Amino acid sequence: MQEVTGWKCVDPALRGASVALGNFDGVHLGHQSVINLARRPGAPLGVVTFEPHPREFFAPQAPPFRLMNAEARSNRLARLGVERLFTLPFGPDLAGLSAEAFAAEVLHDGLGVSHVVVGEDFCFGKGRAGTAPMLADMGRQMGFDVTIAPLLGGASGAVSSTAIRAALTEGRPADAARMLGHWHRIDGAVMHGEKRGRELGYPTANMSIEGLHPPRFGVYAVKLDVLNGPHQGAYAGVASLGVRPMFGENRPNLETFIFDFTGDLYGTSLSVALVAFLRGEVKFESLEALIAQMDRDSAEARAALAKAPDWPRVGASR
Repeated sequence: MQEVTGWKCVDPALRGASVALGNFDGVHLGHQSVINLARRPGAPLGVVTFEPHPREFFAPQAPPFRLMNAEARSNRLARLGVERLFTLPFGPDLAGLSAEAFAAEVLHDGLGVSHVVVGEDFCFGKGRAGTAPMLADMGRQMGFDVTIAPLLGGASGAVSSTAIRAALTEGRPADAARMLGHWHRIDGAVMHGEKRGRELGYPTANMSIEGLHPPRFGVYAVKLDVLNGPHQGAYAGVASLGVRPMFGENRPNLETFIFDFTGDLYGTSLSVALVAFLRGEVKFESLEALIAQMDRDSAEARAALAKAPDWPRVGASR
């Protein structure tokens, strides 16, 4: 997948793509339906998105809300067969463009798109003044086609990033996966920690969740992929997500114990899928009680993973 940042001075050879336009946080089934509508014979499949997310620009002090970081989104889009990813830096220049200027300067003159697909609730331009039907009118005038994709509904209503966040907040990862079309994953590098897990007989790979919407704190059955290094491959395990009340920590992170694994993962990147919520965070009276509970958590996680649906893995084509 070719990745381009910005809309100015784009290589003329990259013009003519049929693109899906939006934020694509989570790349859920609704996003996938928009992307599929952008597939056209003879035209490269592209995605036009924003970084940072406009919401981060307009409300930088708001609590973290993103389902995935830019790298994870890029990896997911590549697995969907996207050939060209155009990332627009969202700042004062872009935020100040009127709807008409965005269509003309960015889509037509800058990227030279041949076809644009947006969801029916898509808004754009300064003050979110532009709507999907307005973009269709502008496209006809400027020479590119526009398709408006209907919202995708699920068993509980429209599939949306908001609904997925709610499911994760409530500890319902399977419901989130049904809207995502894949397990919700936390991607990132393995960090050095306090190494307490090793002393307890449960060495863990520690990852930051900074900048991401925090799922319900507690213990999860997980599937994971080691993305690089000598141990690259697919594994299973049990993970604790939260602030570690037993040890007085207060910065949330994800600590994953990998079943049947020995080796050093420092310096590698993981993609950890939350499969089943097992229990909430607890502050134990002793280390012995904590270890006994970790034994039970591991057994419950193995049982939950044995009966979990086989959603696409991180390396799958979907």
